[in-house]
Amino acid sequence: MAYDKELAAAIKAASLAARLCRGLCGFQKVQKALLQSDVRSKRGRNKSPVTVADYGSQALVSFVLQQEFPGEFSLVAEEDSIDLRKDGGGEIVERITKLVNESLTSDGSYGVSLSSEDVLKAIDSGKSEGGSQGRHWVLDPIDGTKGFVRGDQYAVALALLDRGNVVLGVLACPNLPLTSISVAHPHSPNNEVGCLFFAEVGRGTYMQLLDGSSTVKVQVSAVENPEEASFFESYESAHSMHDLSSLIAQKLGVKAAPIRMDSQVKYGALSRGDGAIYLRFPRNGYREKIWDHAAGSIVVTEAGGVVTDAAGKQLDFSKGKYLDLDTGIIVSNQKLMPLLFDAVRASLAEKAKPQP
Repeated sequence: MAYDKELAAAIKAASLAARLCRGLCGFQKVQKALLQSDVRSKRGRNKSPVTVADYGSQALVSFVLQQEFPGEFSLVAEEDSIDLRKDGGGEIVERITKLVNESLTSDGSYGVSLSSEDVLKAIDSGKSEGGSQGRHWVLDPIDGTKGFVRGDQYAVALALLDRGNVVLGVLACPNLPLTSISVAHPHSPNNEVGCLFFAEVGRGTYMQLLDGSSTVKVQVSAVENPEEASFFESYESAHSMHDLSSLIAQKLGVKAAPIRMDSQVKYGALSRGDGAIYLRFPRNGYREKIWDHAAGSIVVTEAGGVVTDAAGKQLDFSKGKYLDLDTGIIVSNQKLMPLLFDAVRASLAEKAKPQP
């Protein structure tokens, strides 16, 4: 089954949201302003930051998708409007509404101006639980909010589930250079910045600039020798145990230092061959959410890569908001994957041994 209309809508929605986050008119006024203000904390133990851009991105994506598919709409997304509806939230809601309407005006497709209540309802449309029946959009409006606040890597990550299977994914990466990043030059200065990756099941993975130009098909690295491979891991140590990743790399024979980046940008970079391995081993008690991996996983697999948990099982997105995983997530090309799996298994066993 082709998903051409759905993919076009997803690209449009993610691109508009990425432009909202990056700022209009070619400079990052939104991001720079948010570095000074508008950073709040999410409810829960981790107290990770939420910005106006998270909410604005979710409202914008939700609105665009509902306009394109008004009949049946289900969205599994990270944010809700509970904090925004509390006393004192009115000014921030007005700011979000202004940003969303500016983005819609710049696009010119819909000819509407949303009220603050419209925006709050759009944010709250992301309360679906997902599951194995029907179609569900899956959104992380800003994957890597801490990276966004630092001015580093983040992504708007949007995917579509059809009966529990990821059938398309879009990663809009406003701070990712168009050409390859490396350990030596992870930010590639003096390069065009702002990429979008998109993939549809059975049709491959493509990369383009955020403005839609320079579209090319991408493939994962063909490296077969682990000594020549480089690997990605999360910037935040809470999202991946760096000591375990280091042990795995040592057993595998990887010589390069890790490239540490926030968000599913790592999936996009790996899909075009910037690195050959991605290791993610969260600390005990952390539950992986589907919006953190749905778009990225299909972007990599359609580029010829392999994405599994530490036991070698495919990721299952049909169980609701969370992924039931064995220990962590490993990503590589088909040649390296058996060697990587052996190194992971040996490293986990070594870590599990009682210390003398």
